Amino acid sequence: MWEYDKVIFSREFSRNIVTKLLVERAEHGGWELDRVRIAADGTRRVTLRRKIIRQRLTLL
Repeated sequence: MWEYDKVIFSREFSRNIVTKLLVERAEHGGWELDRVRIAADGTRRVTLRRKIIRQRLTLL
């Protein structure tokens, strides 16, 4: 199972700034890049994902 998060960056953000923001999210939140779409107006629609880790109930 995956958990998804969608982020939109306006065209005012440079490529370097977007990269730094996504790297920080990946390092601290465990997210990985799934998809990037650049619209005609220059906005970036980014989809991030991370694995959902479910804990199992164990009885001793």
